[in-house]
Amino acid sequence: MNPLPAALVKIARMRSGPWTTGTRPGSRIRGALALACLAGLASACGCGAAAADPEGGAARDGATGPARPVDGARGGPGPVVAAVGLAGLPAAAPPGAASAGAPAATPAVARPAARRVRQERALGVADRGIFPDLDDRVQIALPAHLSPDEVRALVDRRRALLTLYRGAWPLKVYPLGGPAQLALGAHRLALRPGDRAELAPLLAPERIALLGRGEAPPPGDADGDGIADPLDLLIGGKKTVLDAAPYGGGYIKIDYPGGDIPRGMGVCTDVVIRAARNAGLDLQAEVHRDIRRSRRSYPMVKRPNPHIDHRRVKTILPYFLRRWDRRVVALDDPDDPLRPGDVVFMDTFPNRRGPDHIGIVSNVIGPSGYPLIINSWTTGFRTSEMDLLQGVPITHRFRFPSR
Repeated sequence: MNPLPAALVKIARMRSGPWTTGTRPGSRIRGALALACLAGLASACGCGAAAADPEGGAARDGATGPARPVDGARGGPGPVVAAVGLAGLPAAAPPGAASAGAPAATPAVARPAARRVRQERALGVADRGIFPDLDDRVQIALPAHLSPDEVRALVDRRRALLTLYRGAWPLKVYPLGGPAQLALGAHRLALRPGDRAELAPLLAPERIALLGRGEAPPPGDADGDGIADPLDLLIGGKKTVLDAAPYGGGYIKIDYPGGDIPRGMGVCTDVVIRAARNAGLDLQAEVHRDIRRSRRSYPMVKRPNPHIDHRRVKTILPYFLRRWDRRVVALDDPDDPLRPGDVVFMDTFPNRRGPDHIGIVSNVIGPSGYPLIINSWTTGFRTSEMDLLQGVPITHRFRFPSR
């Protein structure tokens, strides 16, 4: 999904709602997007319907569709050129074909093709978190062009888990106890066939370590399920995408603590609330306690309300600034790159001060070359991964506050 034409239509047709102000002329994004679209975005995806944004800012638009299941590089099949040729040139002859008048080649002895092992359908780990009925559908693709000298593995024998890291960042978690043995020095890893095929080219004995007794996988494990916090939050975000709740849900009285609006609906903040809860952090309770702890930090809150305060973008920003790990907002900072599981606040109207949207950085790279954003966009859309970073600026970026 290309966000430029989608956002143009969205902004052009936006109407005000209970927590947003109406469209103002002269929006910087509107002008920029209009110029970009008029400049020739003929290949962009189609736009959806527009509607108001109940989260406290501007309306948004987007489209769903199959994304490239990779991290850090574009993936998927390349252009099909062998059958049709390029730029009017004749198509390449199939292997083994002889040119006219040439003697026929001696047929080669046929060899059986190597059996390709498919990726496992799901992660297959016991995730202590939201929507357990979706655990057997969550899968994470490794980054493209991942090399063995970049990775290391941490084995948790007590929980029968292996976590793969790129440097200090957790990429993926694998269950142990499968039928496919992988012997690496003194290590004997019992994996599922698809996991073995994925890990065998990457792992080396000297890059495998054992998690000590009583230790948590770095950088932390808030809910104690053996899954590192950033990865746990990403998995929670993936579950919200699989659940695909339609956008919606205004003021609703919910339980406290641990409250949530009905699963069949949600706005942008609900995506982050649910994903954080999957990692063991209750944003409802944390925000409510922080408001009571420092009322001056929340001038927008006249009377603390645990039913809604944590569901408003501008209200939860002070909490993130005070409690989460703040990162740079640049999209291409080599010293602090975007990581899957980062939470981003976004400004759909830069001529209005402050963010009005929130989402989670995905491990999937979009057509723009930037990571997709797990989010609930606006009325008429479902929670999905969208290619937003090319056209919607980030105002703040945060990382889970692992301890």
